[in-house]
Amino acid sequence: MIDNLESNYNCANAGQDLHQLKQELAALQEQGAHDQASKEAIHRLENQISFILNKCDINH
Repeated sequence: MIDNLESNYNCANAGQDLHQLKQELAALQEQGAHDQASKEAIHRLENQISFILNKCDINH
C-alpha cells in the first residue's frame, strides 16, 4: 500500500504503482475480508487505485 497519495502525484509512477496495488488488493481479496482491518485495507487499496486512474486519466 502506498503511504501517501496527494494531488501532486507523479503519473510517471502509475504503471508500477498500479501493478503493486492491484497485486496487494488481489491477495487481500483471496484471503477474505473477515475483520474490520482487512475490510479497511481493501477499501483503501481500491481508493488508491481509483485515485491513480483518475489523476492520470487512465482508462480501466
